[in-house]
Amino acid sequence: MHASDPAPVTRGEASVSTAARDRRLDDPLIASVGGTPLVPLRRIVDGGPFELWAKAEYLNPTGSVKDRAALEIVRDGISRGALGSGRVLLDASSGNTAVAYALLGARLDFGVELCVPRNANPDRVARIRALGATVVFTDPAEGTDGAQREARRRAGASPDRYWYPDQYNHPANPLAHYRHTGPEIWDQTGGRLTHFVAGVGTGGTISGTGRYLKEQKPGVWVVGVQPTGPMHGLEGLKHLPTALRPGTYDDQFVDETLRVETEPAREMQHRLGREEGLVVGSSSGAAVRAAIEVGRRRPGSVVVTVLPDGERPGRSESTP
Repeated sequence: MHASDPAPVTRGEASVSTAARDRRLDDPLIASVGGTPLVPLRRIVDGGPFELWAKAEYLNPTGSVKDRAALEIVRDGISRGALGSGRVLLDASSGNTAVAYALLGARLDFGVELCVPRNANPDRVARIRALGATVVFTDPAEGTDGAQREARRRAGASPDRYWYPDQYNHPANPLAHYRHTGPEIWDQTGGRLTHFVAGVGTGGTISGTGRYLKEQKPGVWVVGVQPTGPMHGLEGLKHLPTALRPGTYDDQFVDETLRVETEPAREMQHRLGREEGLVVGSSSGAAVRAAIEVGRRRPGSVVVTVLPDGERPGRSESTP
């Protein structure tokens, strides 16, 4: 499937091979993906009549939630024999998944080529290159949609050279969160959560996690967070009405969508640093802002959100 295909592949986990585990995946650094803490946000809530907890995904090895999906996708590629045979992993990304792929390629010894918008965060581009991966810049005006089109074109032109998993449509993306992120949140809250709030980029985090949580407790209310329009500064998030709809986004597990402006999200991002000691990205600010809105209208609720990535001091963000 490609990004333009309408049918979701979220429930296609049967297509992900269960072949024998490659021993390279026992690498200690790779094994450290996931298992992130769930931290309370008390000062930000400021006496609100609800609990707010945040999954600190920026503590993954490359600093983002995308380590989970990238690892599950690569595990599938290795089990199928698509990687390890000299083929290069090719995909599109706004930055975080690209860094995760690059790290995995360096640790597991396969080539990586990433199509990213030219206005991608320069810090992430530098990290991708430092990990030995090749960067192909695409038209910034087309965002990650343009990067997907270019990756698809290259894969079609050289099918023997590339393995194109397409993170925006690969079932291993939401499956990573169904298998790991959802169970972690369920265990960490003791099943008490009432609401789950997450940003929507590929849709893998919210679809996989939301699916698992609803299977455990059907009343859990799942809220997706998107920018208010196609031109925004919330790196990694998609405005789905105007973007290529990812097959990894399954709206049957999403009860509501909240839209957040860039500046209020950045204001919350900075507050999280000053008031909670969490130096995170603007997409985290958007998620927390939406989560507070959800909690305020539901007194007594237990709201869990995701902090997708972190920020390094002095680093600037750019529009995906």
